[in-house]
Amino acid sequence: MKVEENTSLAPYTTFKIGGIARYLITVSSVQDVHDAFIFCKQQGISHFILGKGSNTLFDDQGFNGAVILNKLHWMKEDEGMFSVGSGYSFSLLGSQTARRGWTGLEFASGIPGSVGGAVFMNAGANGQETLQTVKEVTFLSEEGESYTFSQDEIPWRYRWTKFHEMQGMIVSVTFQLTPSLEARQKQISLVKYRTETQPYDDASAGCVFRNPEFQSAGKLIEECHLKNTSYGGARVSPLHGNFIVNEQNATAHDVMTLAKYVQDEVHIKTGVHLEMELRHIPYQGNSS
Repeated sequence: MKVEENTSLAPYTTFKIGGIARYLITVSSVQDVHDAFIFCKQQGISHFILGKGSNTLFDDQGFNGAVILNKLHWMKEDEGMFSVGSGYSFSLLGSQTARRGWTGLEFASGIPGSVGGAVFMNAGANGQETLQTVKEVTFLSEEGESYTFSQDEIPWRYRWTKFHEMQGMIVSVTFQLTPSLEARQKQISLVKYRTETQPYDDASAGCVFRNPEFQSAGKLIEECHLKNTSYGGARVSPLHGNFIVNEQNATAHDVMTLAKYVQDEVHIKTGVHLEMELRHIPYQGNSS
């Protein structure tokens, strides 16, 4: 593993925001992950697992512990069974599987996260969720014990899985897909729709709020005339209300202040409380 001290976190997130990490540990194998956990215990510090850096907002002070950067990048295919390292690009996996004529992960194309992050959050789009196509997940505990869970052993719901309550790291995922002649065209159509309706080229962390049951957070924000609202260097995207973009060197404070304003305005005008999907990581973070 590679250990760096006092490293800026901004380049490692899609938001391009974040202060200094006390340690940045890059892991490229399961043994590296185990060694990183040992290092954190020896130092008496908390850690945070970081994949592609989407859905994550680090504090302006940074993180007073170790950020473990997941570089477990590998993928193996066997007749519709795709075994993938948890650091692999979820978007790339979605396009690769569709291109090879397998359906089930077309929605992943364009989602700027890692496979491990997608499983951890049960990421979803266009009516699909990650766990629907998962066959099994391998998890390494902080104590170095490896566990493999089949899909039916993983409690999951909207934007949540059992891994939120476990201490360790997802190290690999196996997806079981089905053949389809339309997979590639479906994937292309989804990417086209996403790039037309979301601020794909702007620095953001993805959707800020979870969709309330039977409602769209983006639509509620738009109906409250909050698109294009700004605070500091952060702005609610004029293209999609559920995205906050880093327009002019925004700080984490800018983003959180703007998000709170949007929450309050939507609640006042509609009675709906928007729940944060964006993960704000405090400076004195807990082990995650």
